Amino acid sequence: MNTAEKFPIGVFDSGYGGLTVLKEFVETLPEYDFIYLGDNARAPYGNRSFETVYEFTFACVQQLFNMGCRLVVLACNTASAKALRNIQQNDLQNMDAALRVLGVIRPTTEIAGKISITKHIGIFATAGTVVSGSYPIEIKKFYPEVKVFQEACPMWVPLIENNEHSKPGANYFVKQHIDNLLNQSGEIDTIILGCTHYPLLMNKIKQFLPENIQLISQGEIVANSLKDYLMRHPEIENRCSKNSILKFYTTDSTEIFDTHASFFFGKEVQSEFMNSDITF
Repeated sequence: MNTAEKFPIGVFDSGYGGLTVLKEFVETLPEYDFIYLGDNARAPYGNRSFETVYEFTFACVQQLFNMGCRLVVLACNTASAKALRNIQQNDLQNMDAALRVLGVIRPTTEIAGKISITKHIGIFATAGTVVSGSYPIEIKKFYPEVKVFQEACPMWVPLIENNEHSKPGANYFVKQHIDNLLNQSGEIDTIILGCTHYPLLMNKIKQFLPENIQLISQGEIVANSLKDYLMRHPEIENRCSKNSILKFYTTDSTEIFDTHASFFFGKEVQSEFMNSDITF
């Protein structure tokens, strides 16, 4: 790439949830260009091994690099938990020094301790994110006095993707996990939605959550963090293209993606097919 050439910002997710983050990116940084890639053919990532999530994630990151992106955000908690560190510490060291990959967990944990008064924080996440221990590890770095309690919610993503999350049938699965989390500590006053799908369950969760507990959604936090990152790194910001262009790619059916993606993104989406280098 010519050093003077401008580039879009890449946004990766294993499926659709990252679109809730992209939506906030567009609202916070409306002039920037973004390319979104959803690896829908191999979603969900939540119950896959660390190695598999890393291989799938890195392959998609490379696709975004090949499309001209120099900055890629993993808008996926599972990918951030299981792949980001390896990509940052190992893969990028052997690539172009200008390439950057960021995640969604660190920005969220940086502010969590400031919000909680009791210093007891709960996490709702996929099984993969919970097993990784990424949230407790990252929160401890910033707020060693904070106690973290986690609850894996394996049914929440299927409920959302099948548009069942707002119906009465979802009540059991939502209340069950809320009860499981709050039974771990009666002092929890802050809960992080540690999956980018979960903002669509926000209203349902609030129905069963005590009013004194704050519910944190990642999108706005990560968007503000990206804005701050670009301000602190003018060498990257100056090379970002700013034509308000959005492009969407999926590794699966574009027709299915467009239908679901419009629901997550809040606007009509038209995607293109992107083949993946890794086979099942």
